[in-house]
Amino acid sequence: MAPKGEFYQRDRTWHPPAYARDYKTSVTRSPKCALLSLQNSLSEITGPVFGHNELGPLDNDLILNYARDGELPIGERILVHGRVLDENARPVRNALVEFWQANAGGRYRHKKDTYLAPIDPNFGGCGRTLTDEDGYYYFRTIKPGPYPWRNWVNDWRPAHIHFSIHGLAFAQRLITQMYFEGDPHLKNCPILKTIPDEAAIEQLVAPLDMNATVPLDMRAFKFDIVLRGRRSTLFENRLEGN
Repeated sequence: MAPKGEFYQRDRTWHPPAYARDYKTSVTRSPKCALLSLQNSLSEITGPVFGHNELGPLDNDLILNYARDGELPIGERILVHGRVLDENARPVRNALVEFWQANAGGRYRHKKDTYLAPIDPNFGGCGRTLTDEDGYYYFRTIKPGPYPWRNWVNDWRPAHIHFSIHGLAFAQRLITQMYFEGDPHLKNCPILKTIPDEAAIEQLVAPLDMNATVPLDMRAFKFDIVLRGRRSTLFENRLEGN
């Protein structure tokens, strides 16, 4: 377990700006005033803590956790796996990893999703798991489909899976999306194009991992996740860093 303490400051040049002209909903979501920098409270750097007793036996199996008896969801079966690390490349143990996604046709099981693709009665599209001692996680699912969205007249979201990761503390929580290697929509996505660094975009794209593929069953995609790291240098009784 890494020592408790302050986190590294976020690199604002690595993350997308709050406002981006071609990503229309950022207009209403972006702040109008300067951001405030606040010291983390004790509760923000010491919790939450999760245990295996909070998980169900099929929480990390989206192929089966919503399927009716004797039936299966439609679409390509895939395995998603990787490690959760902090910025010092140390494994984050017992991190709660939550994931949700559209079905193979690009439709979410949500009352506000009105895309004409059908709902799959055997696919719920959400699950969760905990990382092990090495920060490793995995889950089985159906590869999501792309879908149109009302940004510009003919914008499509690339196939993606949403992630929410609770690390060692509330202040370390990350909400992000995983994309798939080779998706032709990646280069045209207005959301991805808000990210100023090409390396940062590549970090969101999961490569095909043939070593983890299950023969005659499912392909695998590897997605490593890096959370905020901790200040590394001790000075007297205070944690110092950049």
